[in-house]
Amino acid sequence: MFVDTHCHISLDNVEEYASNAKSANVHIMISASEDLKSSLENVSLLDKFPSLFACVGVHPLNVNEYDDNTFYQFENLIKNKSVKAIGEIGLDYYYSKDNKELQQKVFRKFLKLAEDNDLPVVIHSREATQDTINILKEYNVVGVIHCFSGSLEVAMEYIKMGFFLGIGGVLTFKNSKLYEVIKNVDLEYIVLETDSPFLTPEPYRKFKNESKYIPVIAESLAKYKNIDLNIVRDITTKNAFHIFDIDDNSMI
Repeated sequence: MFVDTHCHISLDNVEEYASNAKSANVHIMISASEDLKSSLENVSLLDKFPSLFACVGVHPLNVNEYDDNTFYQFENLIKNKSVKAIGEIGLDYYYSKDNKELQQKVFRKFLKLAEDNDLPVVIHSREATQDTINILKEYNVVGVIHCFSGSLEVAMEYIKMGFFLGIGGVLTFKNSKLYEVIKNVDLEYIVLETDSPFLTPEPYRKFKNESKYIPVIAESLAKYKNIDLNIVRDITTKNAFHIFDIDDNSMI
């Protein structure tokens, strides 16, 4: 059984999406949120799909929509036992550099929520590595560095802090050098993710990404690490269960 630790599922096709995933032996999916609206939508699906889990939070590109007055809604959402993490949260200076202070304020707000409730965090960091690391060190949190694409040195720093690396379709891209880093990272610190509907792996780039492509990413990881696909499947699934506190009886 595979786990997709990071996807964005649309409300209008969730049944087909889940069915496609199951057919590919992807039996557990963790749907990440970008704002309050998507957080509410993700939680609304949990009772209908017992093996669908959720993260709640505000993506750094959406911090201008954040409102302190509605933060209590996030505090209520995490009471649902199928909400397994705070995310995706973090910093993004690639698209937006003029609101760094607001990004950092919102980032800290959700890190404190995670710390206070003993929940892992799912971190988005783009063009903001040092600020991300510095702020994370202010809190007693662990979790996943989503869509990791940094250097081996940065990878080791995150791992030393207690984080796992989320590896997705970028690993399969022809111009990607991510494999040079990942082949030097122990599988014990890696989880698989799609970030669907984005970053579809090769050779399916012309299609919208789905959780069903997790095995394709796993095959690429197995190739670069020169290990059996079943080992990649078993260890990355174990890692996901550990991080997100998922019972291995959970199945679609």
